[in-house]
Amino acid sequence: MLLFIILMITAFYFIFNLMLIVVWKEMRAKHKIPPVQRDTKLTVIVPVRNEANNILQLLQDLNQQTYPFENFEVIIANDGSTDDTENIVLVFQEIAYYELKVLNLLNDSSASPKKRAIQKSIEISSGELLITTDGDCSVSRDWLSSIQQFYETKQAKLISSPVTFTEKNTFWNTIQIIEFASLIGSGACAMYLKKPNMCNGANLAYTREVFEEVNGFAGNEMVASGDDEFLMHKIAKKYPDKVFFNMDVDAIVRTTSQEDLSHFYQQRRRWASKWKHYDNWQVSALAIFIFLANLSVLIAYYLINEYLGIGILLLKFSAEFFFLSLVITFLGYRNKIIYIPIVQLIYPFYVVFFGLLAQGKGYRWKGRKLQ
Repeated sequence: MLLFIILMITAFYFIFNLMLIVVWKEMRAKHKIPPVQRDTKLTVIVPVRNEANNILQLLQDLNQQTYPFENFEVIIANDGSTDDTENIVLVFQEIAYYELKVLNLLNDSSASPKKRAIQKSIEISSGELLITTDGDCSVSRDWLSSIQQFYETKQAKLISSPVTFTEKNTFWNTIQIIEFASLIGSGACAMYLKKPNMCNGANLAYTREVFEEVNGFAGNEMVASGDDEFLMHKIAKKYPDKVFFNMDVDAIVRTTSQEDLSHFYQQRRRWASKWKHYDNWQVSALAIFIFLANLSVLIAYYLINEYLGIGILLLKFSAEFFFLSLVITFLGYRNKIIYIPIVQLIYPFYVVFFGLLAQGKGYRWKGRKLQ
């Protein structure tokens, strides 16, 4: 009976990845956005805490945008930084081509500092379309143009755009790029199918109108993480046909990967902490399915038969390999495809470990202990 269940889960996972391949190819083929007038007022919101080593790169990238500078503003929400972040931004104000604001927030005991930073930024903003990213990110010259053109063409309420890690030419960095690509790719396909399950606040856009209409982050204030996904689910519930993924290489945001295992652990624990708070059964069911698919590999190998385990591993990851290859190529890292099998060997242990860890509480992030 156990063997039958494992085989069924593996077969469904194989079919699931075949579906992702078909959807991804269709998305790429259909992504054609006609040029429209670039006059939408945009507000870029950047919550930061101790980003003195990174923030200058983002500010410089924004100074190179092809989108008209008079049509966008940037708000740096300085969330109790103890380093030189604020001074760097203040100095850059003198040479910024766009309107650059600094919003200093007190280092209080908010249960969700990032949601608070975004909320306070929105209160002083003037843009029709709100775009969030992080202080350790870099963007292309056409980043804002890509998002705005997509917004006007689709009349979108929320737009999720691609995120990847900046290449550092280390094996640890490569593992993170591939692992994260699987999340971005599957999340993009889910949005295309009108079943959004994940997005990333490092590259997210939504209208001021819809943010106010769904009452912003209300209902999730006590969950430190999820400033992106909880909001997406609220908007998708009200406007299921107005939530999109922007399949444009110019819209890719690159962020820094975690420097060591300790920081990686805390980041993934932070991400995993929000799963149990989802009120959408389809999203929860998918998370459980992915967990069981990876757990099945370990059970088959260690508890039944090692040859069976290897066979299930090969079946499970064959279609997944092709899907990840497509996503990695889109993100500009075709040279890393050869490392996908190594990540696939590690992935079952990773998913099971963090899936179980998600049932616990608490983690440390940016020098704070959060729930």
